Amino acid sequence: MGRKRRLGKLGELQLAILQVLWEHGPCSVADIHRRLRGRKLAYTTVATMLRKMEARGLVHHTVEDRRFIYHAAVDAEQARRSAVQDLVRRYFQGDVTAAVCNLLDIADVTPEELKELEELIARYRRRSSQESEDESGA
Repeated sequence: MGRKRRLGKLGELQLAILQVLWEHGPCSVADIHRRLRGRKLAYTTVATMLRKMEARGLVHHTVEDRRFIYHAAVDAEQARRSAVQDLVRRYFQGDVTAAVCNLLDIADVTPEELKELEELIARYRRRSSQESEDESGA
């Protein structure tokens, strides 16, 4: 899968709405409002946020029985990638090593997770070597 467009920064409510849509699929404003009930939001707040999110290309809607049914226009992986890219760019000036070191310093990383990370690095190293060979025509 190629690189996706940057989504920009997602607010807490925007992310919560997208999580509802990712988990439950297309929903009406009432469905989303009900699923966010722990947040004590007005129905109109949810409707307004959905309109703003649609303007940003984060959601789109269809009309069924005179109700707007909202659909996520971005997937969870795309949102995660965008958030991590933003974090690395803003807080670590693009330094991936510093970002990973910081995560390792603050997280309780298990030996199993370290092994998985080592395997991921090895896989990326092999892929990078293969791409270099392909570019050089070898």
